[in-house]
Amino acid sequence: MKNNELQNSGRIMLITGATSGFGEAIAHLAASSGYHLVICGRREGRLNELSESLGACVLMSLVFDVCDERATRNALLELADTMVPHVLINNAGLAVGTGSIDVGVYDDWNRMIDTNIKGLLHVTRELTPRMQAGSRVINMGSVAGKQAYPGGAVYNATKFAVDGLTKAMRMDLLPRGIQVAQVAPGAANTEFSLVRFKGDKQKAKNVYTGFEPLSAVDVAEAVMFIADRPPHVSIQDILIMPAAQASVHHLLRKNS
Repeated sequence: MKNNELQNSGRIMLITGATSGFGEAIAHLAASSGYHLVICGRREGRLNELSESLGACVLMSLVFDVCDERATRNALLELADTMVPHVLINNAGLAVGTGSIDVGVYDDWNRMIDTNIKGLLHVTRELTPRMQAGSRVINMGSVAGKQAYPGGAVYNATKFAVDGLTKAMRMDLLPRGIQVAQVAPGAANTEFSLVRFKGDKQKAKNVYTGFEPLSAVDVAEAVMFIADRPPHVSIQDILIMPAAQASVHHLLRKNS
């Protein structure tokens, strides 16, 4: 496909945090739906493996940390105008630690704030000025951005920020014809809990004991539903939960 045809196709998607979980699942679904992809992540080895598995639909792989403003800017400047996305997936994010606010770890707090808030802002600021009318930005939020819970104060704060940013971004970008949406998952079995419990596999496994959590593909399908709506349709927010979850506080576990 020639450069001008590529940009006019309306089928270029850029995904941050593409090397695992939701991002990786979105990449595979988007590729099967005919999107051309720009995949981004911190882990070069995993990014290369993903690129190889997706084949020719990958336009570019960009290795950078969204927390780093300069690295983000330099990486995204590599995108030619013909590779600017029609759909931007702000997926990079994490939770670290479960301590209450009075025993919280500063490094954990900074990591969540830098990734979940600043990272989203860095990528959005660099790309949205170049995006066309009719484009979409989809932010990965969380039920934790709608309901607070003990031991999640700073993660809650960052995801409440994503919720607020999504609403404000939608207003800011409306005059330019750019839609802004959020997908907010509940309990989903990805690397999320493993990162949160700092590599403790048993604690991560226990999070999902007694019920069937969402899979990464379940959430990726919700993202793709938004991405593929007709231009006149704006899906602004999806809260997606496993059937066993009514809220962050209410889970129906077997034998409970």
